[in-house]
Amino acid sequence: MICTTIQDKTAAQIAEILQKTEMAEIRLDRCRLSDSDIEACFESDVPTVATCRVSEIMSADPDLSEVKAASICEAMLCKAIKAGARYVDVELEAPKYMSKRVRACAGEYGSVFIKSYHDFSGTDSFEALKALVEKCRHTGADIVKIVTTARTEEEAARVLRLYDEFDPAGLIAFAMGEKGKETRMQCLAKGAPYTYAALTEKDAAAPGQWPADVMSAELYRGRRFIDAAVAIPSSKSFAQRAIIAAALADGVSHLSGYSPCGDNEAAAAVAEALGAEVVTDGANITVKGIAAAPDCVDINTLHTGESGLLTRLMIPLLPMISRSPVRITGEKTLLDRPLKGAKEMMSAFGVKIESGSGDCRIPLAVTGPLRSGTAEISGKYGSQLISGLLMSLPLADKYSRVTVRDPKSIPYMFITLDVMKKFGVKAGNEMLGGRDFLESEGDWSLCNEIVFKIKGGQRYKAADFAIEGDWSSAANFLVAGAIFGKVEISGLDTKSLQADLSIMDILMEAGASLSQTGDHLGTVTVQRAPLTAFDVDASNCPDLFPIISVLAAFCQGTSRISGVDRLAHKESDRGRAISDMLSDMGVSAVIEGDTLVIEGHSLSSRLLNGNLLKGGQYSSSHDHRMVMALTVAGLGADSPVIIDDTACVAKSFPSFFELFAKL
Repeated sequence: MICTTIQDKTAAQIAEILQKTEMAEIRLDRCRLSDSDIEACFESDVPTVATCRVSEIMSADPDLSEVKAASICEAMLCKAIKAGARYVDVELEAPKYMSKRVRACAGEYGSVFIKSYHDFSGTDSFEALKALVEKCRHTGADIVKIVTTARTEEEAARVLRLYDEFDPAGLIAFAMGEKGKETRMQCLAKGAPYTYAALTEKDAAAPGQWPADVMSAELYRGRRFIDAAVAIPSSKSFAQRAIIAAALADGVSHLSGYSPCGDNEAAAAVAEALGAEVVTDGANITVKGIAAAPDCVDINTLHTGESGLLTRLMIPLLPMISRSPVRITGEKTLLDRPLKGAKEMMSAFGVKIESGSGDCRIPLAVTGPLRSGTAEISGKYGSQLISGLLMSLPLADKYSRVTVRDPKSIPYMFITLDVMKKFGVKAGNEMLGGRDFLESEGDWSLCNEIVFKIKGGQRYKAADFAIEGDWSSAANFLVAGAIFGKVEISGLDTKSLQADLSIMDILMEAGASLSQTGDHLGTVTVQRAPLTAFDVDASNCPDLFPIISVLAAFCQGTSRISGVDRLAHKESDRGRAISDMLSDMGVSAVIEGDTLVIEGHSLSSRLLNGNLLKGGQYSSSHDHRMVMALTVAGLGADSPVIIDDTACVAKSFPSFFELFAKL
C-alpha cells in the first residue's frame, strides 16, 4: 500500500486529503494541530501513521530542552493513538523513557508500534544495518523502519537485502536519494506492509520520494478498487431455528427480517408438514403453530431439502412429537453427507435410527419415543444434533441432564438456546474446562465440557421474533473490502451469538481497518489496510474456512487455520476443496494434521511480482460457500474465474451475485 506523507497542513486540509488517499502519515511535528484537531484527524477509517520527531520539535523551538520536546511528542502521539491511529512511529534516537511510554500506550489501544532509523548521509555496512534492525526489534517494535541515503546502486540494493534476513511483514526498508528512488517501490515487491509517497512533488518529505499519484499509477496500472454499500440478508441459522420453534408453538408467531433461500424455504416446508400454517409476505413470516407435545403428530415421511441443520434438528424432534416412525428424506449434496455420531447419540435417548447406508446417511428412519434422562454424549461431530436435542427434551415429561464432552461449534448451541428462550422454553447450561478456560473468562475454544440442565413439561409459546443479519454471508463482503477496497455493511449485530462474528476478530488480527457507526446494530465499515498473516482456530466457525483462506492468500506471511477436521462432511470435503482451490490458483497451501497452512503475499507484492491468483475454470464442488470464496478470490486473479456451478448459492444466499455486482 501507499502511505502519503502529510505535512504543513491544517486539520481541514488533512480531512480533505484523507478522502483521497488509501493510507496517510500525519507529521504531528510539522502540522500545527490542537488536541481536538488530532482527535478529528485520526478518527478516519483510512489507516493512519502518527509521526512526531523530537529533533523536529527542537528545531522549531531552539529554546526547548530535549526533555520538554520529548514530552510534547509523547503527548501528541498518545493523543493520536487514543483517537485511532493505526500505526505510531518513534525514531530510534528518541529518549528511551518516551519510547517506552508511547509503546505501552500503543499496546493498550491496539496501535502498531514502529521504531524507525534514518541516515541522511549514506548507507552503512550490511552487518550494521542488520544490527539496527535487531536493536529496533529489541526495543519492542512491531515494525522496523530503516531508511538510509543511497549514493550508489549497490547501497540501494544493500538496504533491500534486509528482506532476505527478516520477516518482510515487519520491515519497511528503502533508500532515499535518486539512486534509492526505485527501492521505495521495490520494498513493496519484497513484502513490506507499505511504502511512503509525497502528496505532490513539491511536498516531498525526503529526497527521492515519489508523488503519490505517480506511484499509484505505476503500482496499480488502472486497477479499480471496490467502494460499495451492502445490506446483508438474514441469518439462516436463526431463521431455521425460529421457523421450527414457531411451528412447535401454541399460537401465532410473527418473524421479521426474513430472507428467502433454499434452506430457509425447506424449514418453512417442514413446518407445514408438521401441521403449522405458514404465510410469507416479503421479509415477514406468520406461523400458526401446532402446540407441540409428545405424540402430537402422525406423519410417515419428512423432506428436509438440502439442509444439514434442518435434518439434524428434526432427528431428535420427530421421535418426541410423532406417534409413529418417520422416514427423513433429502436431496442434492445432503445425500452424500454422512451423519456421523447420530446413531450413537440418539440411542442414548432410546431412539433408533435405520439407514440403508452403513455410515448413516439420508434417507433414514427414526423411531421413538425419545426418552428424557441423564446422558453423556460426544460433541466431536458438531452442534446440530445437540441443538435438536435441546429443542426436543423440554417437551418430555421429566427432567434431563445432558453432558456434552469435547463440544464443537459451541456458539450454535447458544443460538439454539437463545431462540428457544424467545419462544418460552428454557434450558440451563454450565461450561467447564481446565485452568486455561477459567483464566480466559469463557473462551469457547478452551471449553471441554458443557452440562445442559433441561426441565421437562415445557411448551413453546408464540412470539414475535426479529431475525438478525447473517455473519456467514457478510464475511465474504468484509474480506473483499479488506483486500480490495472499502465496503459498508448494514443489517448486522456485533453483539450476535453467531459463531461467524469471529470474522471481525480475524480481520482485526490480520490488520484490516474496521469501524462501526452508532450502536451494535450500526453500519460496519471495512477498508483496505496492510494485511499480515494470522493464526486462528476455526473449529467453532467452520463456515468461515473458505473465505478466510482467500484472506490468508493476500496476507503477507504464513497463516495457520486449524479445525480442518470439521470440514470433511460439509456440502463438499471442504478442507480438500479449499486446499485444491488455492493450489490451482498458485497459492502455497498444505494441510498439516488439523491445520491448513497458507503462504500469503500482499496485494501490492502480487501486483509488482506478477503473481496474482490464477484465473480459469474452477469447480465449486456444489458447495455454496466455495462459490462465494471463489468469487471474492476472482477480484485478485490475473484473468476471470469461471465457476462450474454457481446456482448452489441459492442454498443460503440467492441474492449473492446481485449484491456482489455492486462491488
